[in-house]
Amino acid sequence: MKIHLATVSLAISMGLCTALPAAAQTAWPAKPVRILVGFSAGGPTDAVARAFAEHAARALGQPFVVDNKPGANTILAAEAVAAAAPDGYTLLLGATNHTMIPALYSHRVKFDAVRSFAPVCSLAASPTVLVVGPTMAANTVGEFLREVKAAPGKRTYATPGSGSSGHFASERFTRLTGTSMNHIPYKGAAQAMTDLMGGQVDSSFATLGSVLPQVQAGKLRALAVAAPKRSALLPGVPTFEEAGIKGYAADAWYGLLAPAQTPPQVLAALQRVATEFASAPATVEKFRMLGMEARSTCADAFGAQLANEVKAYGELARALDLKAE
Repeated sequence: MKIHLATVSLAISMGLCTALPAAAQTAWPAKPVRILVGFSAGGPTDAVARAFAEHAARALGQPFVVDNKPGANTILAAEAVAAAAPDGYTLLLGATNHTMIPALYSHRVKFDAVRSFAPVCSLAASPTVLVVGPTMAANTVGEFLREVKAAPGKRTYATPGSGSSGHFASERFTRLTGTSMNHIPYKGAAQAMTDLMGGQVDSSFATLGSVLPQVQAGKLRALAVAAPKRSALLPGVPTFEEAGIKGYAADAWYGLLAPAQTPPQVLAALQRVATEFASAPATVEKFRMLGMEARSTCADAFGAQLANEVKAYGELARALDLKAE
């Protein structure tokens, strides 16, 4: 029996095409992309996600849809992305608390904060600022400390959730100053700030991006910024160092993560778009007005940052005896 080489060649070619993964056969993205956010709409993480989604949709020609999935200090959103198909169509817009989760929820999380994800890029950063509402008279950190010490364990501070960056920042402050306060966790920054303005809670160690509009409107008072230098947006507000709290600094990052094993070509496309987004003058100005700094650290460098933070926050949680509530 004779076998024509052309027939064999065609059969081999068809077999190879069948064996290729779908991501290699179809240009990405070929359909809408979901970006999960572990906080409610209206907070800084949501703002970064929506700004990036708009830019990415223009750059890549497909809708990027923000899907808010609050709950369990962003664990629900992170679990969903970690379990999603690694095809580039489900992403996570995470924040600093992503690297704090292992220190507080190791008994209940179904993912590894580092190994379950492919790091894309960080997009923005924001310093922590101490703000108070109408229930406190303090205009300085010194006055704040006097009020807190006058009612040990009774003054309250709001955070976007247990184990959030605000939770760690608050607990570190109380340890440094020898004070005791009552933690009131929320499911996101927006509701926490609403209750702070309404007098349901007394204070918050919040990211500047989540409180800047309220501070500028006079609805909240900023007492100090946890940064090496004063913010250009709040030039009259001292740093904690200037206010006498030595060695206290904290900021929050916002960044894009994909499921582990996402194809390299998809990650490369996302990294390119993320870098363009963070360096665009419009982004820089938008984030500046939100109290953020546009920042793009990508791929292995971003992954190393995540790993280092997981280790550092784990040590801090043990030292402060912090546990999820």
